[in-house]
Amino acid sequence: MTKKSPFRYFRTSPEIIRLAVMMYIRFPLSLRNVEDLLHERGIDVSYESVRFWWQRFGPKFASEIRKKRSQSMRCHSNWKWHLDEMFVKINCERHYLWRAVDHEGEVLESYVTKTRDKKAALKFLKKSLRRYGRADTIVTDKLRSYGAAMREIGNAGVQETGRWLNNRAENSHLPFRRRERAMQRFRRLRSLQKFAAVHASVLNLFNSERSLYSRSNFKLNRAAALAEWRGLCAA
Repeated sequence: MTKKSPFRYFRTSPEIIRLAVMMYIRFPLSLRNVEDLLHERGIDVSYESVRFWWQRFGPKFASEIRKKRSQSMRCHSNWKWHLDEMFVKINCERHYLWRAVDHEGEVLESYVTKTRDKKAALKFLKKSLRRYGRADTIVTDKLRSYGAAMREIGNAGVQETGRWLNNRAENSHLPFRRRERAMQRFRRLRSLQKFAAVHASVLNLFNSERSLYSRSNFKLNRAAALAEWRGLCAA
């Protein structure tokens, strides 16, 4: 049976939709910035169209990226996770964005809660383990919610804590903070969870670790990432 294209009811070409969604999610741009950049390229669309496109297709693209990467990531040997939570304000109320990052900087999971107690940590851990399997080492800060949750699932033996051990997770927050400032914060918990999940998948795809490769290898990795993006949701 032929797979139906998700773009079949849109008069705008899939290439333009993918470009607009990539620009908005990947770079710290507002909706109006994306509209202006597309206009400079001769593409006349409204910023409201860009908003609709990323909300409609962003989760589809993210799901396809995760599906392709999660199976290969399960096979890692000596897999180390870094867990951390960051404060995010929604309508002047503090919420917590829990994030799991592996030893290569890949964002594994994002999860939003109103508290950071044992119950929230347990939900976050179970969600991550269900998708990626168990890690050999899990690095956390000294928040006691992590230890209580790990003891309950029988994972306390792999936990590590230390003053600078979790810098990998701390540094991974920076791209999301830049996007948060460009979007002038979030208004609803649901929209935060949706954007965090989509942003993490797109960041993983285009994160080529520029400092670790020669210029020629970096260009090959970047071209491969763009080719994969242009093939997302292809009929």
